[in-house]
Amino acid sequence: MSNNSYIGVFDSGIGGLTVVKAIADNMPNENIIYFGDTAHVPYGTRSKRQITEYVLADVKFLNTFDLKAIVIACNTADSIARGTVEEMYDLPIFGVVDPASKRAAEITKNGKIGVIATNATINSGAYNAAIAKYKPDAEVIGVACPLFVPLVENGRFNKGDIVIETVVREYLDPLVAKGIDTLVLGCTHYPLLSDIIEGLYPSLQIISSSGAAADTLRQSLEANDLVGNSDDSVRKYFVSDDAEGFKRQAQVFMGDALGGDVTQVNLD
Repeated sequence: MSNNSYIGVFDSGIGGLTVVKAIADNMPNENIIYFGDTAHVPYGTRSKRQITEYVLADVKFLNTFDLKAIVIACNTADSIARGTVEEMYDLPIFGVVDPASKRAAEITKNGKIGVIATNATINSGAYNAAIAKYKPDAEVIGVACPLFVPLVENGRFNKGDIVIETVVREYLDPLVAKGIDTLVLGCTHYPLLSDIIEGLYPSLQIISSSGAAADTLRQSLEANDLVGNSDDSVRKYFVSDDAEGFKRQAQVFMGDALGGDVTQVNLD
């Protein structure tokens, strides 16, 4: 690997683009390959065995490129299958769960931390375990929010939208009532809800797992003298289904043009 080898990023669909955006914003000279397993989205409702199978196929595809790191830009995949990936591949593997957990443990004042995520992520207990590493006495309260992903993907994440604000209150009012002072957005779709959550609960400290993952990756690349220095950074995007649909939705998550081609591939 070299400084300008690719950072491989993958997710079950399109939400991992919030991680790509965070990486690109913080490290504009990095070459990035993204794979979205859009044929099997969502992972959050699948069994552990099925999620692990999908994740290994995703990583196998990314590993056909010259990589210097892999980022599991999916909280569900990270919480279920990261250990298996680390056992099988001799590459630096970065997730989203541990960086967000570390930051939450560092900034909470009263030790009460809320985590919102998919059913699979919450049921895995991954955030509870990761936060406990950094703050053993923390009280972690997790809530599965299955309605958030389809609402975000349909553009319902703007302030004043009564539908999404009602759903946010439905999920978060009970957490706030339990006294949390810190909230982890444990799904890569959820950063798009930050403005709404901040507006409804201004006293909460909100942590994006996407931003935390990008920060951890940057620190590691700096420590190992592997920061990219490409004057014309490359972005390549691959999906397992519906490349045109991916391109249409991408601007919602990236905030601008993708800056690269989208290619559909068949992992089977």
